[in-house]
Amino acid sequence: MQLDDQQQRARAWFESLRDQICAEFEAIEREAGSDATFAYTPWDRTDASGAPGGGGVRGVMKGRVFEKVGVNVSTVGGSFEGEFAKTIHGAAEDPSFFATGISLVAHMANPQVPAVHMNTRFLVTTRRWFGGGADLNPPLPIAEDTDDFHAELKKACDAHDPAHYDRFKAWADDYFYLPHRQVHRGVGGIFYDHLEGDFEANFAFTQDVGRAFLSAYPRIVRRRMNAAFTPEDEARMLEWRGRYAEFNLVYDRGTLFGLKTGGNIEAILMSLPPRATWS
Repeated sequence: MQLDDQQQRARAWFESLRDQICAEFEAIEREAGSDATFAYTPWDRTDASGAPGGGGVRGVMKGRVFEKVGVNVSTVGGSFEGEFAKTIHGAAEDPSFFATGISLVAHMANPQVPAVHMNTRFLVTTRRWFGGGADLNPPLPIAEDTDDFHAELKKACDAHDPAHYDRFKAWADDYFYLPHRQVHRGVGGIFYDHLEGDFEANFAFTQDVGRAFLSAYPRIVRRRMNAAFTPEDEARMLEWRGRYAEFNLVYDRGTLFGLKTGGNIEAILMSLPPRATWS
């Protein structure tokens, strides 16, 4: 794939952020006495005609603290097929697209440690925009952790636009919701999309979202990873993992985007928990 300067810079950042996050998560595992590391699996994408269209790398680690964490990066391009093009910003008249991004989901061994999701991306159709966000998913919510996570995201938002945090927090509350359960899947975070116009400003904001995640989440993990928990706590965690799976399979737009654009199935579904229960 031939990438222009903006596309290459975005790709390089997402891959750099992946490296920083994975190194930090592996360090946490070492602190817990585990030698777990990420296993990386590259994959190539071809479009409906068999032509190459980029690819990515799926990274998964299963350890003592992180029961399962996936950190994926991908850079793909081609054309949206059929009616799906009409659902994508700027693709109704021209279905060609480019997308690069990072996607992360962590399911933790200790129910006192919140699960988490983070995703940021850069897309090009006839428009160019950034999107993404992060949200915390604790089976057993603790106000200190929730406040810490939101404070870091708010600081990142406030550095760019004082209106960002309230808007993107409300967007996350609306998006990360299971209508059939009438519950939010966690304690929220931020979600944004179609951030376009000034590439430099929007790229800088997206980078700061990644840095805010890297600042907040490992701190929360270290704070809780050695906490005691009961069988009832674990049962609660497995129940909430079921809710998480329901959201990602029924409502998540990223899952649909990956499936509709010929992404790697294992990478797309890496967000699913290793264990879950339904009553």
